[in-house]
Amino acid sequence: MPPWAEIETVMFDMDGTLLDLHFDDYFWQILVPRTYSSVHGVSEEAAREIINCKYAEVRGTLDWYSLDYWETELNFDIKHLKHSNTERIAIRPNVEKLLEALQLTDKRVLLVTNAHPIAMEIKLNHTRIRDYFHNCISSHTLSLAKENHGFWSALRRTESYDPERTLLFDDSLPVLRQARREGIKHLYAIKKPDSQRPELTLAEFPQVADFEHMLPIGF
Repeated sequence: MPPWAEIETVMFDMDGTLLDLHFDDYFWQILVPRTYSSVHGVSEEAAREIINCKYAEVRGTLDWYSLDYWETELNFDIKHLKHSNTERIAIRPNVEKLLEALQLTDKRVLLVTNAHPIAMEIKLNHTRIRDYFHNCISSHTLSLAKENHGFWSALRRTESYDPERTLLFDDSLPVLRQARREGIKHLYAIKKPDSQRPELTLAEFPQVADFEHMLPIGF
C-alpha cells in the first residue's frame, strides 16, 4: 500500500500499466510483421526477422515509440493500422476504481507515456479515461523517452512536481530505474502487464497485481 498521506502527485504509465499490454504485443509482434509481409512481398518469417532487427537498433530510444519513425522505416501506414485495430485495447482490472478514488482526493493525477501522441489519443478515445487526469503527457513532447537520462527533470519544467512526494506506476524496469535515479521516491512496478503472458519478476520494486489493493484508505 502506498503511503498516500505523503503523496501529492500520482503518475501512471499507459501501456502495460493502465491498459493491457496485449494490444501492443499483438500489434508490434504479429500485425506489423504480417502487414510488412503483405506490402513488401516477403514471407512472414522473413518479415519478422527484418523487423526484429530494426526494433533492436532503436530499442530504448524515442524512435522505438515513434509512429512517424516506423512509417518511414517500414514504408506503410502504421497510423491507419492503429486506427483500424482498436478492438484489443483494454483497461486492466480495477484501474478505473483507483482512478475514480483519486478523483476524490487533492492529489494531482498525471498520465505520462512513451506512446506517440497519435497512439495516445487513439487509446484515450477508445477507453474514455482521459477525464481522470489533470494532464496527459507523451514523452515525444519532451524529445526524450522516459528511460532516457534527464526525462524526469525535463518533466518538472512542465509539471512542477516534488519527486519526494510523487508516486509512479510503470511496467518498465528501465523507466523505473531512471525515475529512481532522478529522485522519484515512490515507485511501483506491474506484475502482469500483458494478460496473455506470464507474470514478471521485478524484485527491486514493489509490484501491483491488482489496483484494487492500491486504493487509499476509506475507498
